[in-house]
Amino acid sequence: MNKIFYTSLFVLAFITSNAQKDFQGMAVYESKTSTSDFSDRIKGSKEITPDMQKMIEERMKKMFEKTFILNFDKSASIYKEEEKLEAPGGQQGGFRMMSNMMGGGGTYYKNVKEKTYTVNKEFMGKEFLVKDSLPKLNWKMESETRMIGGYNCFKATAVQPVSKSDFKNFRLKKKDEVKEGEVKKEDNSQKTNFMDEIDIPKEITITAWYTPEIPVNQGPEGYWGLPGLILEVNDGKTTILCSKVVLNAKEKAEIKAPTNGKVISQKEYDETILKKMQEMSEMNEGRGGMQIRMNRN
Repeated sequence: MNKIFYTSLFVLAFITSNAQKDFQGMAVYESKTSTSDFSDRIKGSKEITPDMQKMIEERMKKMFEKTFILNFDKSASIYKEEEKLEAPGGQQGGFRMMSNMMGGGGTYYKNVKEKTYTVNKEFMGKEFLVKDSLPKLNWKMESETRMIGGYNCFKATAVQPVSKSDFKNFRLKKKDEVKEGEVKKEDNSQKTNFMDEIDIPKEITITAWYTPEIPVNQGPEGYWGLPGLILEVNDGKTTILCSKVVLNAKEKAEIKAPTNGKVISQKEYDETILKKMQEMSEMNEGRGGMQIRMNRN
């Protein structure tokens, strides 16, 4: 009798282990970033016609409202923008570059078991493969609960440093906020540093809603570390909300890290972006193009 009992336990443990090994899910997320600060500046510009304003606002909507797919298992996930057929004359040049800087494009792979992430990014025609350790988020468990898509979710908050190449939460400084000497002089004796004229917070408070009903240590973008799938995240100006979850579909997605691009750390990537942005700012000053400080009130 004991032999049969222990054999049954072994079989049950084997089945459970394999079920967990084969477990996989897919979640669809809708990401929206507030553009009120930028829109207000555009509306107040004398250099932009109503037609130009309408065109810019339409492209900004595409740039700041995105759909992402998260495929995940117990240890890893890939998070990628949903592929859509782009109309002729779609995002080009600066709009495409800005879209990438706002979180679009590329594949974000994270391995919560190894606590690492890999993401491929394109910037000004060059491909980068950013590899680094997952940021450690000191989550504070809150008592609030709510339902999202039929799942009971719990609230958690954390304070996170902001990457210098993450422009989702940037704000154009007002004229009286720019210190004397930071703005380019009329005699061109001093160069403009575009970072002096925009404000990116050093840290932001993250609010997440997770469900223990899907017991994976995963979430959108680089968010992880909670005892359940994260279904909603608010990180400043951006809200990412899950609209659909599919568990253990017949067709399994391939969850592996991207490999194309120059391997670089997050710090090195940030420094590269800031250097290129400064060069572009100086070029635009010389050409008389649209400048970051065009509408600083």
